Amino acid sequence: MTKLMLLLARLFSRTRSDKARFALALRLSTILAPGMRHHWRELDWLSDDAFNRYLDHFGERDGLNSHRRWMLWQLLRLAEAIPGDTAECGVFEGASSFVICQWAARQGRTHFAIDSYAGLSTPGSQDGNHWRTGDLSASEALVRSRLAPFQHVQIIAGWIPEVLAKIPERRFSFVHIDVDLFEPTLASIRHFYGRMHPGGVILCDDYGFSTCPGATAAIDGFLADKPERMIALPNGGAFMIKGTPTTASASVVQPPVA
Repeated sequence: MTKLMLLLARLFSRTRSDKARFALALRLSTILAPGMRHHWRELDWLSDDAFNRYLDHFGERDGLNSHRRWMLWQLLRLAEAIPGDTAECGVFEGASSFVICQWAARQGRTHFAIDSYAGLSTPGSQDGNHWRTGDLSASEALVRSRLAPFQHVQIIAGWIPEVLAKIPERRFSFVHIDVDLFEPTLASIRHFYGRMHPGGVILCDDYGFSTCPGATAAIDGFLADKPERMIALPNGGAFMIKGTPTTASASVVQPPVA
């Protein structure tokens, strides 16, 4: 493996064109990581200066979450004309709440940042075997420091569902659910669904991930008798718009056999 890495380093060092480097990387990935899919490097949002400064602030420019951060930023636009506050269940280190707070502050909305600040609770039978108790732990002090620039934010610490009772009785325009497991995901959507203004957006970060089967099952089960359905996003996560009927997901039409 060391010899292979040295060979790859030499190939890249001799390849001057960015386009040629990208083509070489695609070829190599089919060998090193079969089944991996890629995106076009020419996508405009990858070069958005403001967005990249935000990613750099949280050390995420080269991470795996930038697509979902961008989608969160874009989906907030759907709630621009919808009254109500915002909330996030599962704050981790505050990167998503930072985006929501920045958007909410322009209109004086209050954002509720809800987390145990002690990591995940104990996974249940529907959650698979990827997560362990205490995973994704981040300190409340870190989140408070990162959200300190915003006046209209309330940090609410505790375990879902019990902690949801601490939230003042409000109506909401945008809610982000990112708690990975079945029980807290179900409790979160149960709490906020009826408190959403028509047109409000609920985004679930964990929907559609094989590592979070419980989160997907919780959302789908709750919405089974509701008019809305989740719209799955290509890089993970899904969203719904309160009061907008959505057809159930259908299989892609298969092309005829030649």
